[in-house]
Formats: sequence, C-alpha cells, structure tokens
Amino acid sequence: MTETAHASGAPSARPSADPRDGLFKAVDLAAEVLAALRPDQYDAVTPCPDYTVRDLANHLVSVLRRVAVLGAGGSFMSVPHFAEDVADGDWAEAWKASAEEFRTVWSDPAVLGRQIALPWGPVPGAVASVIYTNEFVLHIWDLAKATGQSPVWDPEMLAAPLANMRRAVPAEPRGGQVPFGPVVEVHEDAPDIDKLVGWYGRRP
Repeated sequence: MTETAHASGAPSARPSADPRDGLFKAVDLAAEVLAALRPDQYDAVTPCPDYTVRDLANHLVSVLRRVAVLGAGGSFMSVPHFAEDVADGDWAEAWKASAEEFRTVWSDPAVLGRQIALPWGPVPGAVASVIYTNEFVLHIWDLAKATGQSPVWDPEMLAAPLANMRRAVPAEPRGGQVPFGPVVEVHEDAPDIDKLVGWYGRRP
C-alpha cells in the first residue's frame, strides 16, 4: 500500500497544525503501491495478522471510502470493512475514483473543525486526519513489505503519526481490544518509518 529507494536517514519533520498534507501524501503513496501489486502476490500473507495482500488491498479501498464519507458527516458503519465490489487487480482504479471524492471533501478547510463520528466517539477532523494518516501508512507498509516494494516515506507524512503514537496507543496493554502486538524496539537512529511500525508491533 513503483519500487523506489527507501528514504532511510531522512530528517524528521515537525507535525503541522494542519495535518491534511500528510494525509494527502499517504493517499498518493497508497495509489503507487496498489498499482504495483502483481497477481502472483494476491494470496501472499502480510504483516497484518490474518490478512492476505488481497484482503488488505480491499480493506484499504474501503478505508479511503470511509474517510470520504466521515469527512462529509456520514456514518462509519455505512461503509463495509472490505470493498468486496472491487475485483482482483482493480484496486488502483477503485482507489483513483475514491480518491477524487476524498479530496473534494477533505480539501475544504472546514473539515478540520468538523466533528467526525468514530465508533469510540466524535473527534475533530484534524484529529481524524492524523488517525487515518497513521492507518494508511501502516497498511501501505504492510502491503509493501509483503510484496517487496520500497516506497519513499515522506517525513511530513510520518510527522503527526510519530508525534502521537505513544499517546494514541500506549506500550501496554496490547492484544484484545488493542489490536497490535508488543512494541518492537528499533535503534534510535532507525528511519522514522521503522520507529512507527515497530511501535505498532511490526518488525521492520
């Protein structure tokens, strides 16, 4: 979720007061990774437990659709967990179509202050933007890891998720209602993407 060089050692960026640029960049990067999936990879396992590449691609499309619906004031539950209407190999096209609607909604600055109705309670659009940037980045990494891709991780895209990860998901407890494995420790000089995925229980 085009193979390019891994941006290791890139300087960390500070979170912006308007985190939408990071969200937009994550959406663009997901498009590249989805477009590079090959048929022989669809059944491959991913670092996201119980998800194949096919499952995760369908889920990513569904999440993008959900973010567009939520930004417009719609219901979280109105969008299924998987985009089962999308045929194998059509994820990039489905993503392109959904991204247009997403950008129409989230390009409006008013969305930052709008209350976004998440299952655990409403949050401002600015907070939801960071939450979903984080989700996109993790699943992009999952897909890339499973399919041998090496996307370039823009520091601005990672800044807000990195700044918020310890508060968003504490180190303990994990499992059960917290759907992440134990923190995987990485070196302090590791790339930002490794720090982020390691915090969420992935092994870089």
